[in-house]
Amino acid sequence: MSRIGNKHLELPSGVTVEKKDNNVVTVKGPKGELTRSFSPDMKINIEDNKVTVERPSDHKDHKSLHGTTASIIGNMIEGVSNGYQKALELVGVGYRANKSGNKLVLNVGYSHPVEIVPEQGIEIEVPANTKVVVKGIDKERVGAVAANIRSVRLPEPYKGKGIRYEGEYVRRKEGKTGK
Repeated sequence: MSRIGNKHLELPSGVTVEKKDNNVVTVKGPKGELTRSFSPDMKINIEDNKVTVERPSDHKDHKSLHGTTASIIGNMIEGVSNGYQKALELVGVGYRANKSGNKLVLNVGYSHPVEIVPEQGIEIEVPANTKVVVKGIDKERVGAVAANIRSVRLPEPYKGKGIRYEGEYVRRKEGKTGK
């Protein structure tokens, strides 16, 4: 039984949800608009500021799609009303980030600076030279861009240097021991 799929998704003020043919759902809000196609098996109902998702049977595939569909629609509603953000920290001597136009420029120990151009609908801020904030309305894309930035220099376990998510714990290893 999907507890997430059975929940009624409340629509905040200023957010509208439309369902078109083939389960294409469009969510519009103050921050923007998101459109996504869902499985034609799921039945998506929109009535008086509530969105519900129903499954046709208790088949394993339908059960897994039920909660996933409801969760994704909930994330779309949250994104267009409040937005999402992911913060990253740069840890290491001389590691810093800055913005050049709309590009993010990272100096993280390579012989050259690494430039990252954000995709459409994603905004990158640098409040401090060791902190990067990725913002947007699509949770999946914000997480993907943040993971892409983190992959430039993954945190290493010996000195803890690298790019990590804010609040991420890096498990440290003991280094070599001399005789």
